[in-house]
Amino acid sequence: MCRFVAFLRGINVGGHIVIKETLIEAFHCLGFQNVVTFKQSGNIIFETPDTEVTSLKLKIQTHLKAILGYDVAVSLRTLDYLKAIVKSEPFKDQIASDTSFLITFLTVPMKFPYDLPITIPKSTAKVIDGNGAELFSVTHGGGEGALPNPFIEKVLGVKATTRNLNIIVAIVEKFG
Repeated sequence: MCRFVAFLRGINVGGHIVIKETLIEAFHCLGFQNVVTFKQSGNIIFETPDTEVTSLKLKIQTHLKAILGYDVAVSLRTLDYLKAIVKSEPFKDQIASDTSFLITFLTVPMKFPYDLPITIPKSTAKVIDGNGAELFSVTHGGGEGALPNPFIEKVLGVKATTRNLNIIVAIVEKFG
């Protein structure tokens, strides 16, 4: 069995309210086991013997559209992969005081077209690094936490979803 985390974009924001029981049932209907949500219902942890990420993601997106009536972008990562991100300490050289460390999960891996780090226009928020599947950003309050995701989506032309590093660490500690 492989343990995965599905990061769903836009769940319980922008008028798309979905209770966690609906999502858990949706994932159970797909044959996944040990399905739970974490903190917010856009983080779904589950197990499956299937390890083919592309087909799993398509299966999840298709099913969610059928039951919710709208497209839900899914970024799918194994728990082992998330452990490796945490272990790599992508923010180790950043000053932690009044700073949020954010990880943006791309739905389709691709290279960021600009040299990093780059400051997000009209802010002090920065995209500091990336690995093709994720981009790492730092923000400093004042509503900046909402800036990396739309900036990255606009630059890359691909859907993405952003989580605070604290959420990823908590998922790894609880389920890894």
